[in-house]
Amino acid sequence: MTKSELIARLAERYPQLIAKDADYAVNTILDAMSQALADGHRIEIRGFGSFALNRRPPRVGRNPKSGEKVMVPEKRVPHFKAGKELRERVDSQHPGTPAQSSVESVPK
Repeated sequence: MTKSELIARLAERYPQLIAKDADYAVNTILDAMSQALADGHRIEIRGFGSFALNRRPPRVGRNPKSGEKVMVPEKRVPHFKAGKELRERVDSQHPGTPAQSSVESVPK
């Protein structure tokens, strides 16, 4: 689903909202989430999941063209972890493809 599809669905579901108001609401939420992550905060949406930052330490990389060593600086990257309810809902939509652990696949 794209941002414009989300806005259209929101406007369709709530007829009292015009598309412009739905667009404003979606942009406000996404801007607040982006700002919270930029400020180093964690975001938790119950039943959906959580967004957090992972730190990637500085390292020495290689330029693939020349092969010379390049210093890659430290990075903070966003990470999403799905909540239990979302995982169960997604899993129930695909009943023919159960995820098997290595323990379950070992014959007895």
